[in-house]
Amino acid sequence: MDKKHVPIIEAPTKVKANEPFTVKIKVGGIDGVEHPNTVSHWINWVALYAGDRWICRVAFAPEMTDKYVVTFSVTLSESTILRAQEFCNLHGVWEGKPKQVTIE
Repeated sequence: MDKKHVPIIEAPTKVKANEPFTVKIKVGGIDGVEHPNTVSHWINWVALYAGDRWICRVAFAPEMTDKYVVTFSVTLSESTILRAQEFCNLHGVWEGKPKQVTIE
C-alpha cells in the first residue's frame, strides 16, 4: 500500500537564502504502482511543510488527473526540513521521507 500512497519530495539539497527554488511532490508511482483516481478512491490533497510550518496545499477532484504530481516555487530564509503529506479518502493521511534543504 505504501507504493501508491507515500508522497515523494524532489528538491535541491542546497539553495540560496530568499531565492525561489522548485519543489516537486509526487504521490505514489513507486515501482510503477500508481494511486487510483476514481469517485470512490482518490487523493484529496497534497500539502508541503517547512518543519512544522504549513507552506501550501493543493486539492484534487476525483477523475480529473491521471497522476498526482504538484510543483511549488518556495523561498526559504533558513535551512529547514521539508515534509510532504497527502490525504487519501479511504486510507487517511500519509507522510513521506523528509528532505533536508540547507541554505548556502
